[in-house]
Amino acid sequence: MQLAQSGFDALYTELSNWGRWGEDDDRGTLNFLTAESVVQAASAVRIGRTVSLAHNLDQQPAPDNSKPALHYMSQLSDSCSSEPRVNTDFVGMDFHGKSVTHLDALCHCNYKGKLYNGVESAEAVTSAGGSFGSVMAASEGITGRGVLLDLPLLRKAEWLEPGTGVGAAELERTAEDANLTMRAGDVVLVRTGHRRRRNFLGPWDPSNFSAGLLPDAMKWLGSHNVAVLGSDGDSDCRPSPVPGVDSPIHALALNAMGMPLIDNMYLEQLSMTCSELGVWEFLFTLAPLRFVGATGSPVNPIAIF
Repeated sequence: MQLAQSGFDALYTELSNWGRWGEDDDRGTLNFLTAESVVQAASAVRIGRTVSLAHNLDQQPAPDNSKPALHYMSQLSDSCSSEPRVNTDFVGMDFHGKSVTHLDALCHCNYKGKLYNGVESAEAVTSAGGSFGSVMAASEGITGRGVLLDLPLLRKAEWLEPGTGVGAAELERTAEDANLTMRAGDVVLVRTGHRRRRNFLGPWDPSNFSAGLLPDAMKWLGSHNVAVLGSDGDSDCRPSPVPGVDSPIHALALNAMGMPLIDNMYLEQLSMTCSELGVWEFLFTLAPLRFVGATGSPVNPIAIF
């Protein structure tokens, strides 16, 4: 289902949160995460089980990992002359892409030269980093009620094939099937079965071929005042349903709505845990690195039941 760019631009304007929390705001929908919503989210913890939602950092090149993580030992203990003898190492990565689980800050991309709240991207993001909408907007962490929308489960499928687009109606049916009543400040995680498909069929380059959301899905998320959107892909359906706009979900979320994205999440264990317990809500917590000016951060989100 394709959407002309003129229709996309109209949707962009409709969903815009520019000015909603003030002209200088760079937290966007993180403003939905209040002290009250965090306390309420904590009530989802019943048995104390924790589940990581991140992949291991992959040092091997693959079609979906063109820039593998770097790791080397910078010192081994046998070079030390005093006790205790220590081992130290270096870890580096180009975390934006299709492999590392990461948070996209609002300055990660722009649409028609504008960041969230109408800020000029060329002025706010330079070779020195971002002075507006950087990952520091989430430096105190992201904690709230997490909900899993398990799309393959609703479809009774192993996974959604690349190129499959999911709209608002299917998100609504998935939430209803899980007996979820959406709340302001929810962290919505959308499982397409991306990793399960990779495990069975091998890696592929999802840059132009992946399951994800259609633009009208953002209307549903916006109507429920969702704080953060995460996915086991990068949330965008590819090929893009909007000719001329490569990543329409990124543009709508980051630039129009001010909604941070979590890309490349590992949601297979979460899916199994939710199915086992019969609940699709949990306490969600994530802490990005405090890196001034960064356009995002590698993360290890945790679901707590």
